Amino acid sequence: MNEQGRFEGPTELNVLGEPLSPCSSDPLTGFFRTGYCAAGPDSAAVHLVCIEATDDFLAFSASVGNDLSTPMPQFAFPGLIAGNRWCLVAQRWLQAHQAGKAPRVFLRSTNQAVLGLIPLDVLKAYALDLN
Repeated sequence: MNEQGRFEGPTELNVLGEPLSPCSSDPLTGFFRTGYCAAGPDSAAVHLVCIEATDDFLAFSASVGNDLSTPMPQFAFPGLIAGNRWCLVAQRWLQAHQAGKAPRVFLRSTNQAVLGLIPLDVLKAYALDLN
């Protein structure tokens, strides 16, 4: 934890078994708003898949009741646009995958806690950061 009591994330591991890399600081993402897709103490947070938003995905997400495009200043949320990186709820990513609308992912910034829900081979098919 840092001085504000928020969980940082780098002590957690990504889906490749390496230290978790930050996902985004602009916009600032993660359940704990540290830039990391961290599960945190007791693995309570589920915003664990680091995505690159696309217009297609944002439209799909809004169509299933999760509007990520509209700014909500009361929550310091600027609203996402295509190209933004964001820590997405793992179940929402899986739902988008099953609908053929899943956004690409950054494996080094995606928390290994998703592996109980989403197989690594599935995530690798969407990877933006595999050499």
